[in-house]
Amino acid sequence: MRETRGAGPSQPLDALAQQARGGDRAALESLVRAVQGDVYALALRFLWHPQDAEDATQEILVRVITGLGGFRGESRFRTWLYRVACNTLLSLKAQRMERRAMSFEEFGEDLGQGLSDATPAAQGDADHALVLEEIKIGCTLGMLLCLDRDQRMAYILGEIMELDHNDASEALQTSRAAFRKRLSRARQRIETFMLSRCGLVNSANACRCSRRVDTAIACGRVDPTHLLFASSLAQAKRFPALLHEIRALEDLRRAAALYRSHPIPQPSADFAAWLRKLIAERTMPSAFGSSRGSTRRGQMVVREAGHGRRGRGR
Repeated sequence: MRETRGAGPSQPLDALAQQARGGDRAALESLVRAVQGDVYALALRFLWHPQDAEDATQEILVRVITGLGGFRGESRFRTWLYRVACNTLLSLKAQRMERRAMSFEEFGEDLGQGLSDATPAAQGDADHALVLEEIKIGCTLGMLLCLDRDQRMAYILGEIMELDHNDASEALQTSRAAFRKRLSRARQRIETFMLSRCGLVNSANACRCSRRVDTAIACGRVDPTHLLFASSLAQAKRFPALLHEIRALEDLRRAAALYRSHPIPQPSADFAAWLRKLIAERTMPSAFGSSRGSTRRGQMVVREAGHGRRGRGR
């Protein structure tokens, strides 16, 4: 799994988990901070909207902390973590962008509409580069929503985050054969669509991010004053060279490479404050109990931190 943000060779996650179970607060903090980025990346790719991803990440981390007492080391900690994350995400009610999701056919029709033939005058400036990055990430993440939840999760785990198939099937609590079948179907649908519609993956396609700027802004899909995904101008400026490398790959490898090229935005300051509060309020030994009361206390922290934040953003 290439994007893993582990705790380093001297402090592997499994050792940190065992220390945290024993009441070591420093180990708990190191453990949570080591995995929160990957949990957020999974939630963002699955749900599309950063605010929904933050809310889901909060719930996942609470379940991880309050359920540590149930982690017996029979599997690797990261596999157990992804099992908790997948169970949480797959059991959520439909989130805001899932309720607006299109079929691949509808998405393709939408991509063909409102393409501008004019080259934007501001193409060289910083704001335009960030808007292009926003459209690129938002559009390609939107394609994942054309998959049903099971196929979407399989594609994210197996193709984008590159989990070993044994770990992925264990995280999803299914057989390896069932996971491979689900992943194969998802991969075929994403690759077929991108190769036939997306100008990033296939330069012969008409759709270009630069040709969708005017329409995206006009219909409210992109707000240049409040970008959800594009935060690094340096990353945006590096993308043309990266795209050249992606297009040099075999056709069937391009889609996943494009997804893996996406920078994952940092969670908000509110989320960082919530995480500090969550760790600080974990008292021993109740932090690691599997009792219903311990889980309720953790969920109360989520509700308190999230109060007044829901509904922000598009």
